[in-house]
Amino acid sequence: MKNRRRSIVYGSLIAVLGFCLISCQERTEKKETAEGEQPQKETFTNPLLPSGPDPFNIYHNGYYYYTSTEGNKLVLRKVKNLANLSEAETKTIWTPPEGTLYSHDIWAPEVHFIDGKWYVYFAADDGNNETHRMYVVENPNENPFQGTFEFKGKIAAATDKWAIDGNVFKHDGQLYMIWSGWEGDTNGQQDIFIAKMKNPLEIEGDRVKISSPTHEWERHWNEGTSDSNPPQVYVNEGPQFLSHDDNIFIVFSASGCWTDYYSLGLLTFTGTDNLLDSEAWVKSDEPIFTQSPENGVYGPGHNSFFKSPNGKEDWILYHANSEPGQGCGSHRSPRMQMIQWSEEGYPILGTPKSEEEVIEIPSE
Repeated sequence: MKNRRRSIVYGSLIAVLGFCLISCQERTEKKETAEGEQPQKETFTNPLLPSGPDPFNIYHNGYYYYTSTEGNKLVLRKVKNLANLSEAETKTIWTPPEGTLYSHDIWAPEVHFIDGKWYVYFAADDGNNETHRMYVVENPNENPFQGTFEFKGKIAAATDKWAIDGNVFKHDGQLYMIWSGWEGDTNGQQDIFIAKMKNPLEIEGDRVKISSPTHEWERHWNEGTSDSNPPQVYVNEGPQFLSHDDNIFIVFSASGCWTDYYSLGLLTFTGTDNLLDSEAWVKSDEPIFTQSPENGVYGPGHNSFFKSPNGKEDWILYHANSEPGQGCGSHRSPRMQMIQWSEEGYPILGTPKSEEEVIEIPSE
């Protein structure tokens, strides 16, 4: 009887221990899920965040790295699925010291991985818009969330005029920068300029102007909602390099961002190999991406482009307002949608998606 009772007791203990092991394992798995990355969404709706002007991101080694205008610092977000941007790992990578030419109005940062190092390019000033110039920080670590982003200084062409919205790209092994700037020293018109770069930290030679706001759709400036809007200013800004097959484009933002008419235009390179040939850049007669009151999207612009994880899809990331008259403030929120290509190889951006439309995530 004692042996039988002992067997029953031992069997009960084993059962209890087995249950505890399974239960503990389940609790551990649940804890790891709760403390780890968020479940991956298969669909999403715009906007991706409540606020995020001038959004930019790249896909690198299985992660999206996203940044946007914060005004007083540089912030990176890291996430596997851009639809989960609100749950992304977030880090302030650089805060400017006080009392410098680059302490204020930090606009339109872009994060790039170039020749094994991370760079973030941004515009900043000393508190006066007239002093806006382009600057860069660098991190040699393979993971931009490790190591330190070190301030490397100003990036300027020989003329060293007002400059914002720098975009850096490599074409046929040559590094270039495109940006929005003033021809002279006074506000009134923003043009698009291009220059070669010696390396990720220096421009080679002087700039070349390749676009000015000449069409009616580029010259909306007085439909804003605030007395603090600039005086008469015609705007080309936010240039972004885009290529498809053998075609080369620059997509740019036009008209005042304080108006609902803020939109995207297209420059097409018609030359052979000299991107600094201003005559070789031809502008579209009409904007290629504009407001959609029927979809509740106003002032779409200042975009970037990225590939899906599988490399087969092209996507646009841009900011827009959800109501008319919201202007250039924090109401601007990041949104994304896939783009298509015409038979001739031109980008078709379509119409900004409504906030009710359910969209499939970029293909993995």
